[in-house]
Amino acid sequence: MTTRQGRGRGRDAHRDDAAEAQRTVDSGTASLWWDGPRATLFLDGVESSCVDVDHPGQLEFEYMQQMTQALSAWLPEPAPVRALHLGAAACALPWAWDVRRPGSRQVAVEVDAALAVAVREWFPLPRSPRLRIRVGDGRGVLEAAREGSCDVVVRDAFDHGRVPGSLLTAGAVRAAARALRPGGLYLANAVHGGPRDARPDVAAVCSVLPGACAVWDPKVGRAARQGNVVIVAQKPDPSWEPGAGAHPDPGRAGPPRMDPEELDRLLRRLPLPARAVRGPALERWLAGARPREDAPTGPGPGLTPPGLPGAG
Repeated sequence: MTTRQGRGRGRDAHRDDAAEAQRTVDSGTASLWWDGPRATLFLDGVESSCVDVDHPGQLEFEYMQQMTQALSAWLPEPAPVRALHLGAAACALPWAWDVRRPGSRQVAVEVDAALAVAVREWFPLPRSPRLRIRVGDGRGVLEAAREGSCDVVVRDAFDHGRVPGSLLTAGAVRAAARALRPGGLYLANAVHGGPRDARPDVAAVCSVLPGACAVWDPKVGRAARQGNVVIVAQKPDPSWEPGAGAHPDPGRAGPPRMDPEELDRLLRRLPLPARAVRGPALERWLAGARPREDAPTGPGPGLTPPGLPGAG
């Protein structure tokens, strides 16, 4: 995953056995560096996850902080959630949500079976049913998910620093929308700047889930530096339509709706404030970008429209 540079790279041992653990996994080499209670996972030299084993509810990476604030703007803590995470690595985000939202049930999908075993050995992660690590292909698991079974779907999968093509398409967003309950939340981590262009990725989400917004550091939005763009979208609920009437179950409230003003307020409170871009400003940023679609043979690497650089 692409993250803020220079964070979590210390070499002080937290435990007496070793300052660094290294293991060959299916996708290459996984290296673990300790800086006090904070461990940073590198996959083939790419910074992938950072966890604080003493305080797992605290998140080091800015984009994970932004995702957590987006979730809070949708459903305030400590309400539990049913979350599907496409991409696990060290499970920093689901572990933090488990601490901050007791009673949550989460599944983290990891394509690298050896890595999934390693992180269970390295960290005291919550056990199933609180947190289950499922080995499999993210798109395949997404397609197989039961309709309406998730409150939140998080796409945070990378292969050697790039989002797998099968998760970049409008078809992947449609599969995520199907897995979400009405009013459910879709969060995706994209990369923008330099040779990476997140605009087709954001356009794919907007084509399926209108009203999406993009969260970024302004310098990243201008492509002045490479960094993360968090895509935030909500699946519509029929009860929101004008004239839809009361919720069909009188004893149950309808699904929560994202509060844009609350999201803006929470993002301003972060150590590195970010902004949510939506509406006409997002449309201007997306000008000319077209969403990728699945290849005709099915959910494969996806098709990049002519004239647009690949985002992942």
